[in-house]
Amino acid sequence: MKLNELKIGSHIAKVPIIQGGMAVRISTARLAAAVAEEGGVGLIAATCMSFEELRAEIRLARSLTSGIIGINVLVASQVFSDLVKIAIEEGIDLVVAGAGFSREVFKLGEKAGTPIVPIVSSVKGAKLSEVLGATAIIVEGKEAGGHLGTNQSIRTIFPAIKQSVNIPVVAAGGIMNGKDIVDMINLGADGVQMGTRFAASEEANGAPALKEFYLRAQWKDILLIDSPLGLPGRSIQNPFVKKLAEGYVPAPEHCRNCLKHCTRNFCIVDALIRAQQGEVDTGLVFSGEYIHKIGEILSVREIFARLLREVGEVKAGNRQNGNWTVDRAYKDCSLVSFQG
Repeated sequence: MKLNELKIGSHIAKVPIIQGGMAVRISTARLAAAVAEEGGVGLIAATCMSFEELRAEIRLARSLTSGIIGINVLVASQVFSDLVKIAIEEGIDLVVAGAGFSREVFKLGEKAGTPIVPIVSSVKGAKLSEVLGATAIIVEGKEAGGHLGTNQSIRTIFPAIKQSVNIPVVAAGGIMNGKDIVDMINLGADGVQMGTRFAASEEANGAPALKEFYLRAQWKDILLIDSPLGLPGRSIQNPFVKKLAEGYVPAPEHCRNCLKHCTRNFCIVDALIRAQQGEVDTGLVFSGEYIHKIGEILSVREIFARLLREVGEVKAGNRQNGNWTVDRAYKDCSLVSFQG
């Protein structure tokens, strides 16, 4: 199956894959630029970046590619609007907004001519986004990593949302290989967003210890936590998460005041920073539900090559019908085995 291009406003991605924006500082310029160079849409995770850091990351990404570069930012951030304004000033191609809903961001996008792409998980959210001026939407199911807006699978919620709007709709959550991409395209998706697969890439800005932790993760290790944002968050179990579940993580002594609303049961920013820096026992490691399918840390170029090869193999009928799983014994995310 030849994949169609993904059009978001005046921007056309030759490969309809958006790289998820993963904070804190997992998705920075190097990863976003690498994805854009392969014909996809690269996102810089702006949440918790300083204003000057965000400017520097956007400029660095621009120096590395002429492809499509956007930002992903949490609506829950105290400085959400300021980060969006700075990105627009720097000529960002699009803004992806998640973990909340903002009416203001659509006005900012309309004034600057910058596409706004909200992340939604319901027909109501999709319709409202279109009315307010969204250029496209990303529909995220329960399989995604990080903060979640639904407990339903992407395959369950996607068809009704797709039918409810007349703008491009991108599917996200649990998309790990070429067959997953084809499945979502067959459900009507104009493109897909993939986060976890790119978190486990050479260009992702996580420490080597974090990437090795990804590879060791099994399906049974993935669970939900109560995030200070007031949303469930999907993460990998470790000693920190175990203490959190048992109520042994002390409340932060000093507050960054980084979120509009925070339960302050723990500092999520500090926990994510520890993980990004490789402190995998004491940090919070967000992850998609199917990270156990990843068997190797690959370059973005190799990830794209394998995904497109897998898509081609589906078209050629070289795969039997059934469920695909990555054969980790071969340490190769492009090798799959049939079960059933």
